[in-house]
Amino acid sequence: MNYAEAVEYIDEIPKFTKKNSLDHTRELLRRMGSPEEKFKIIHVAGTNGKGSVCSYLNAMLMEGGYRCGMFTSPHLVKINERFMINNRKVSDELFLEAFTELKKIIDQFIVQKEAHPTYFEMLFLMGMYIFDKEDVEYVILETGMGGRLDATNTVKRPLACVITSISKDHMEYLGDTIPKIAAEKAGIIKPHVPVIYDGHKREAACVIAARAKELKSPAYELVSSMYTVKKQGRDGITFEFSFEKEKVTLQIPYIAKYQMMNASLAYLTMKKLENVHHISRENLIHGIAKSRWPGRMETVLPGVIIDGAHNEDGIAEFVKTVNDFKSEGEVTLLFSAVRDKRYQSMIREIVEGIHPQHVVTTQISGNRIVSAKELAAVFAELGCQDVSACSNVGAAFETANHKRKGGMLFCVGSLYLVGEVKDYLNNRNR
Repeated sequence: MNYAEAVEYIDEIPKFTKKNSLDHTRELLRRMGSPEEKFKIIHVAGTNGKGSVCSYLNAMLMEGGYRCGMFTSPHLVKINERFMINNRKVSDELFLEAFTELKKIIDQFIVQKEAHPTYFEMLFLMGMYIFDKEDVEYVILETGMGGRLDATNTVKRPLACVITSISKDHMEYLGDTIPKIAAEKAGIIKPHVPVIYDGHKREAACVIAARAKELKSPAYELVSSMYTVKKQGRDGITFEFSFEKEKVTLQIPYIAKYQMMNASLAYLTMKKLENVHHISRENLIHGIAKSRWPGRMETVLPGVIIDGAHNEDGIAEFVKTVNDFKSEGEVTLLFSAVRDKRYQSMIREIVEGIHPQHVVTTQISGNRIVSAKELAAVFAELGCQDVSACSNVGAAFETANHKRKGGMLFCVGSLYLVGEVKDYLNNRNR
């Protein structure tokens, strides 16, 4: 197979597999030579903020001079983005090599009447091959949708477990209450391994704390009183973070205030691991400032911001951030969503919280499509005056960018939309 055929094969996996047990993943790892046991791993779970925390951790380790692998999902434009080595996505050649070598093991596995790996399981196993081949020392490992039954939870003893904010998402798989979802996320906690977690939601925090206590794992909770904004602008935020007897001023290249919690989680994790990595406080601070995580309140053009908010808490934080900048001019919105999200309630929250002056709706590719016209009708019913629908993402972006004039354009509603906008802009710039 060539690279394109390998990607096509992986994309087709959901059509012929179902969820496997962790023992299934463990056996495949064993047949690969247990590469996951060679790395120093920081394991990250949560509903929102996982990728950002991974990016901060990765940036600090790189600033300390370490060779670092990062496994995250989903990708925005190209599947290779899921495997980063020192902040560069892996080459097509290495991706294909990992696929080819793993496929040999899987084919033999299937002959023995074992199940084929799932889509996410396959990518996780490929990641372990890639990081082993590239001889990384640290791996930042993001869970997929859950935690307890996640393929990444086959890692026996990470250096630390980090749990970001918990909210209602993927409830058909993880449970219909915050405590149930928190319990699934807390499933990554290992005995005696430190856990650093977002304590904003008490019902989630109590579940995480109880699980940590049960496993005798040192637990460190972060709450909003531990950080204070000093300066906020279009270039980012400067804030003071206080914990135990230390105060530190951190700068982050993001405009959303919720990123202070994500940066704080990552910074505290690294402080608790300083006897392992020995990176100076100054280098940790510099690393945080250099972090870049695409598609999360990312400025892609002057006055144009893309954000992957696509669930209840994500939209609530998005609304807060936009309101921080409403004094800078009119707000234009480019919006799309997928069918299995509560897009009507997302739109209602945006309209009631922001009152955008201009709205352009579009539709993303795939089998979960909501038409641009259907989305536009919801905005119009809720009282938005200037609403237009354009099915082509590129044309929709140009329309929205024209409407914003001197104000700000926010592209939001789905990570798939973020990916398609980035892809369009990359091609336009070429």
